[in-house]
Amino acid sequence: MQFHVLSFEGPDPYAQVGGLGTRVNGLTEALAELGHEVHLWFVGDPERPGHEERDGVHLHRWCQWISAHRRSNVYDGERDKATDYAASLPPYLMQRVLVPHLLQGGQAAVLAEEWQTVNAVLHLDWLLRQADLRERVKLAWNANNIYGFDEIDWPRLLNAASITAVSRYMKHRMHEWGIDAAVVPNGLPDDAYAPPDRAAVRRLRQGFGDRIVLTKMARWDPDKRWLPTVGIAAAMKRAGWKPLLIARGGTEAHGAEVLGAARQQGLRVVERTAPRDSGMVEALGNVSDADVVHLRSFVDPQGRRALFRASDAVLANSSHEPFGLVGLETMAVGGLAVTGCSGEDYAVPGGNALVLQTSEPGEFIDQFEKLHQDPKQADRIRRAGRATSRHYHWREVLEGSLLPLLSLQDGGRVA
Repeated sequence: MQFHVLSFEGPDPYAQVGGLGTRVNGLTEALAELGHEVHLWFVGDPERPGHEERDGVHLHRWCQWISAHRRSNVYDGERDKATDYAASLPPYLMQRVLVPHLLQGGQAAVLAEEWQTVNAVLHLDWLLRQADLRERVKLAWNANNIYGFDEIDWPRLLNAASITAVSRYMKHRMHEWGIDAAVVPNGLPDDAYAPPDRAAVRRLRQGFGDRIVLTKMARWDPDKRWLPTVGIAAAMKRAGWKPLLIARGGTEAHGAEVLGAARQQGLRVVERTAPRDSGMVEALGNVSDADVVHLRSFVDPQGRRALFRASDAVLANSSHEPFGLVGLETMAVGGLAVTGCSGEDYAVPGGNALVLQTSEPGEFIDQFEKLHQDPKQADRIRRAGRATSRHYHWREVLEGSLLPLLSLQDGGRVA
């Protein structure tokens, strides 16, 4: 089976903005590990090759002529890129890759992600029908969020592809548009389960001293409940808890509002950048005079694992969270995940995570205080979280959700 994944985001730093990049990287690598031929078509770095093979995955960087003039990130010039992607990619994919494979007796699956790829899916479906090859290709389109839903031609998309979503929450949100999607959750790759560097975790904890360390990594978006998170840190400080909030946001304007609110509530904010040679431990050294550390640099996977494990809690407490990958990543390394109650299907309140129903600081403080006074229960929750995360390894997701779904299309079978 030949797999083609269509996505704006991908493995290049230029193309990694949110969780979508993490999803498609893990998905494509897992498919390749199962022995399939895998192609990822994404809006990549304009300075890198248009095509290369990495870890068994063919990387096709698209829209590079636009990206060369829109260098901020993959979404800079988003609509121009979406138009070019839909017009130029399907014919190339058909002529250069799909048709030769299909004419040799092969089968293929195309898995597209998010609203930016919808018109590419429709174009490809039309081309396949024109070539009388549609029954040889399985088409699926996946929703990771509700962005752009009002612009989608849903009747045409339903006629062209199977529709999937990343969680039961997203499945129910899509009912608002009359769509009954199948759920194919996010997964975690092998390295998500790698033990955090013990020396780094120990040095971080030693540097934190008796501080209560709360970590949050998310885009600066009101849906991520950044302002309530600042409220939690301020309330804990007033109660004498000595909190330290470690915040890693994005480039969105809401960040200035969040940091301004922190200062207005009496929290001392400092900025830190992780040096390449010493990383997270060095960046978080000498922060005893701070209540909020604003991390300005990219946090590599090893640094994330160490920080999540060393923190007293990782706040993934969004009000609208289609899946909640950060919470699951926290569980995988034995951290204490604190989620909201939207798309985090994996979270069991008090069983493997703390789950917040509201944005009131008191709700978190009450739950956290009970665990703080009962370290054994806190350890049990962390261990249960690790066990839960194992069910979301990408191989489990593929074999339990995605491949069976594709097998239902036209009575085909995906081995």
